[in-house]
Amino acid sequence: MPRTRNVPSTRKRRKKWLKAAKGYWGAKHKLYKTARVAVMKAWLSAYRERKRKKRVFRSLWITRINAALKAQDMRYSQFIHILKQKNIVLDRKTLAALAYEYPDEFSNLVELCREQSAKK
Repeated sequence: MPRTRNVPSTRKRRKKWLKAAKGYWGAKHKLYKTARVAVMKAWLSAYRERKRKKRVFRSLWITRINAALKAQDMRYSQFIHILKQKNIVLDRKTLAALAYEYPDEFSNLVELCREQSAKK
């Protein structure tokens, strides 16, 4: 019995990997085997970095808030604690944007928190 080859589906599968490797340098966009390995590694890195990006931005926002608070002689942890006690629901992204773009409003918020800590 003769050996059958499913050329159309094999070609389609290989073209799919080569299309995903479009723009890669050297053999990585020309040769199937190297292209497949490069694309798999790229997808793995992209997945990992999508998760990492969330951590990096959160730490950036915390750093910005902390810098704005240091100028007003308040600690970050104390500030966040008082916000939670007063049920002020502002995420760190919003607080960082407020501190950077609207420093007067941010200082009003800090004064509000400072009054709360003085009452204790």
